[in-house]
Amino acid sequence: MDYKYIEQLVERYFEGETTLQEEQILRTFFTQEEEEIPVELRKYAPVFATLVHEFGLSLGDDFYDRVLKLTEEAPTVVKARTIRLSERLRPLLRAAAVVAVVLSLTQAMNLSLSQGQQQNDEINYADYKDTYDDPVAARGQVEDALQLLSEGYSQAHQGDTLMSVFPTEEQ
Repeated sequence: MDYKYIEQLVERYFEGETTLQEEQILRTFFTQEEEEIPVELRKYAPVFATLVHEFGLSLGDDFYDRVLKLTEEAPTVVKARTIRLSERLRPLLRAAAVVAVVLSLTQAMNLSLSQGQQQNDEINYADYKDTYDDPVAARGQVEDALQLLSEGYSQAHQGDTLMSVFPTEEQ
């Protein structure tokens, strides 16, 4: 049997060009027994027969009349509400207030902590006594200490630059 007409209807259906009668023809065709449908068209059977075979549902003859009746009913009137600028900005103002409170508390906490540290860091020079009577000897000791510090820093810095130039196996 030649099913060219059904194949053309299927193509037109997927392109959205079929009429309601043609869609009914397709539904009727694909609701028959599976053995009666050609093998090349069986893949379309679920598309057209899903409602009828799986759920036992059909739209009914009065479906389109009921939908048209629902769309023709008077629409409900929705009253527009005017939103003022202050109402639109209220969430932003609340967020800004929260940020201001958090920043104020953070600044107050930092200020109180820094004042406590400054009191502990003050040096009482009256408690310190000079250990050197000769200022030249004291200066020499300071210069020696600074020289040792400078040499240690140079060696550490030189070691870091050598490590970056010549990576070891551990890296």
